[in-house]
Amino acid sequence: MDEASLYRLVNDLQDGRIGADEAVARLRRLPYGDLGFARVDHHRSLRQGLPEAVYGPGKAVEHCVAIVGELLSEPDGGPVVLSRASEEQAAATLAVHPGGERHGRTVVWRPAPPRGETVGVLSAGTADLPVAEEAVATLRALGFVPEVVVDCGVAGVHRLLPHLDLLERADALVVVAGMEGALASLVGGLTPAPVVAVPTSVGYGASLQGVTALLAMLASCAPGLCVVGIDNGFGAAWAVGRILGRAGRVAAPAASGAVPVRGA
Repeated sequence: MDEASLYRLVNDLQDGRIGADEAVARLRRLPYGDLGFARVDHHRSLRQGLPEAVYGPGKAVEHCVAIVGELLSEPDGGPVVLSRASEEQAAATLAVHPGGERHGRTVVWRPAPPRGETVGVLSAGTADLPVAEEAVATLRALGFVPEVVVDCGVAGVHRLLPHLDLLERADALVVVAGMEGALASLVGGLTPAPVVAVPTSVGYGASLQGVTALLAMLASCAPGLCVVGIDNGFGAAWAVGRILGRAGRVAAPAASGAVPVRGA
């Protein structure tokens, strides 16, 4: 349950569209659902503006199925993301809970309505695409419609130049790069938008499985870069969600005696 759905619940109760028993039944799911092996956080959207996601590695297949089911059972819930899912986890969860969209290792149910902000995802090389695709799938779950630019790393910087318009008009950018990670600094020097840099484990021996790119991004001479962990496309998308804030926070559903949304 997010903030907008909580306002709807209060207004429906005030206007008699639902009874007290139904309202209490919905609120009983807060703040979490206890599955015994997991406590599923239905309250996170209210606290953070972003829902709980399901991280696949280390979980039994049946645990992924049950946790996704618990999240989907919330009638006013937001998007449900199963991240880094194995083939078995993804197939089993989709079989029990159809309607999800699979993008590589990311499966998304009930994506948020489209948002108006412009978000760009830049992938330095083709080898960086799996991480960029994770970021794109997660951004789509949150309602963003990212514009993707592939294979525009600094070894051929002229490939980036046709996309300067995107850098100028973007509300946020995700830059995915391995090797020495230089693309993040270059983009950070060309755009006024927040830049979330994602180092990848792509590269030869001295790249140290992404450590070189990570340190280069942290040491960037373009100030203000946000840097996430190695190969963490999911975290980059979540950072964009935090930076740009909640889309549904500016207006509450119209109703007699409606409770106003803060800041409206």
